[in-house]
Amino acid sequence: MIITQTPLRVSLFGGGTDFREFFSEEEGAVLSLAIDKYVYVFVKERYDEKIYVNYSIKEIVDSVGELKHELVREAMRRTWIERGVEITTLADVPSEGSGLGSSSSILVGLLNAFYAYQGQQVELGRLAQEACEIEIDTLGKPIGVQDQYIAAYGDIRFFEFQKDGTVRAEQLCMVDAQKRRLVSNLLLFYTNKTRQASTILSEQKRNIALRKAELRQLRDMAYQARGLVLKGEFDRMGEMLGRSWERKKKLASNITSPQIDRMYKRAVKAGALGGKISGAGAGGFLLLYCPRERQDVVREAMRQYRELPMQLSRDGSKVVFNIRRYGW
Repeated sequence: MIITQTPLRVSLFGGGTDFREFFSEEEGAVLSLAIDKYVYVFVKERYDEKIYVNYSIKEIVDSVGELKHELVREAMRRTWIERGVEITTLADVPSEGSGLGSSSSILVGLLNAFYAYQGQQVELGRLAQEACEIEIDTLGKPIGVQDQYIAAYGDIRFFEFQKDGTVRAEQLCMVDAQKRRLVSNLLLFYTNKTRQASTILSEQKRNIALRKAELRQLRDMAYQARGLVLKGEFDRMGEMLGRSWERKKKLASNITSPQIDRMYKRAVKAGALGGKISGAGAGGFLLLYCPRERQDVVREAMRQYRELPMQLSRDGSKVVFNIRRYGW
């Protein structure tokens, strides 16, 4: 049996500049961090030749092509696993519409597990690249490429997306105490609303040519935020979150809603310095930057919304259990 653990993420700055349609012409940049909420993938050899897949439903099929779970199906095809396995996926947070990058984390975890099942250890960059190829090229998802990379690498990362398709992953040079201080100032509250990210992202993708000015600003803010984080000026970075969110809302018509705007204004009035919706928008989790001395007041103001406690996940996707038969 193989078990992989892959983190979810919150994107801080630069979201939208990780679409190929943008960075292939302009280059993009994202500041993102992995959190200690995970997707787990179990892969177990079976005594028969069937394929069993357990998630919100159970599938039992004879061939890979019959699978309805498209991420499992395409990850099996990519790794040349054809039959005789049972696959189970579990998550700390419901994956549907959370805005925490769960689909890409599932796919990176699947690839990592399938390679380990065959006795292979592959580089993190390869896991991320293959996940991008499956989601964007094979399945035609209207998404960027940051989620796959932060899921693979973990920690606090600054990603640069270059015109030739190269992705540069930088682990920010920070001592552990600085990382803990930064993350301790971040709060996540559930908006009580899920959404279909594909609808928002499809419009955002169509609008790229019309929104390049905003996307350039979002990219530049990612570089500015990186500099502030490295200097330990976290409150200034937190204040930038709100300005970045105002620009992000211009990328598509339904990124926010009156309910989300009221929720955000309430948090800022109570003491949060800035914030944004994590992910595509319109629902999922609201990320807030709030100094610790103000957090009790903010939590009281947000008491009707469920908080998701979080810490940093230093590791990206990794194998946490590995027992293979026949002396592999």
